[in-house]
Amino acid sequence: MCSSFYYTEMKVIIMHENFMLEAIKEAEKAFAIDEVPIGCVIVYHNKIIVRAHNLRESKQSAIAHAEILAIEKACNIIGSWRLEDCTLYVTLEPCSHYGKTPPCADLIIEKQIPRIVIGCQDPFSEVAGRGIQKLRDAGREVTVGVLEEECKSLIRRFITFNTLHRPFITLKWAESADHFIDIERTDGKPVVLSSPLTSMLVHKKRAEADAIMVGRRTALLDNPSLTVRNWYGHNPIRVVLDRTLSLPNDLQIFDGNVPTFIFTEKEQPEKKNITYITINFNHNPLKQIMEALYQRKIQSLLVEGGRQLLQSFIDNELWDEAYIEKCPSRLHSGVKAPQMDDNFSYSIEEHFERQIWHYVRRL
Repeated sequence: MCSSFYYTEMKVIIMHENFMLEAIKEAEKAFAIDEVPIGCVIVYHNKIIVRAHNLRESKQSAIAHAEILAIEKACNIIGSWRLEDCTLYVTLEPCSHYGKTPPCADLIIEKQIPRIVIGCQDPFSEVAGRGIQKLRDAGREVTVGVLEEECKSLIRRFITFNTLHRPFITLKWAESADHFIDIERTDGKPVVLSSPLTSMLVHKKRAEADAIMVGRRTALLDNPSLTVRNWYGHNPIRVVLDRTLSLPNDLQIFDGNVPTFIFTEKEQPEKKNITYITINFNHNPLKQIMEALYQRKIQSLLVEGGRQLLQSFIDNELWDEAYIEKCPSRLHSGVKAPQMDDNFSYSIEEHFERQIWHYVRRL
């Protein structure tokens, strides 16, 4: 009896996970086109009949939620407004509050969908848990937490922005086998530790971020453009620290081609695509910067250097994930790589014959 029950339970778990994986694939499609990453599939007689992902921005439609699009398609396929033999899988809890459109939870109830499987709960205070409760109050069978970590990972930028009121922060650097990121220098070009192929991955990360940040020394010595060149996608907003406005105007960050935020302690009028934001550098400047970026709707930030800035984020526990490319060459001396706390675990990813250590802070 017990073994039979256990076998049945395992079959249900595996089935839910398999269908949720397909919903996650839909959410990844949304993420790839800068939509809020929410995916949905509807299952009819143990087969997926429709797939959908969030398309609100692409369609410029407030009702283009993943659930709504999937339900519309399913009704057309089945030929009925009732979906009473279906199960809906969605990566994020359906909304339950009235905004510009009626809530998705209401539509699910209206269409008589009996079973709903949800990846993770919504972080918004207006919604958190309420969509789940509304569905249960209507007599629906609701399962929550299927592939929860995977679904949270997808939506973590969204979650971080709306719960911590700051961007999702990714740290990135490449270091030599003896843990240096550059030689000691006052001019000249930096040591290139990334390979041409892993450099593409760096630019992919840039294309995925809303903003990219470097400190004054990196801006001065490296003169980076901080743009996406070895990948496809949009250029992130450039964020640069320049406390006393001492950076020369002929640097690439001042070319006006990409929106740029300069954080400084001095008042300065705006220029073409360049906004000067005044903060107090003597009082937790990173916190002030995060608040300013949050106010400007920057949901994700990629921090590329230099060493002092990266270490400041680490020491202040102000990061969500970190990618460290491990290079086989040795520099023997130079600028030491930032130091991660040994308490944080990491996974090792292999890309183009290079190890990349990936740290993730739990939500």
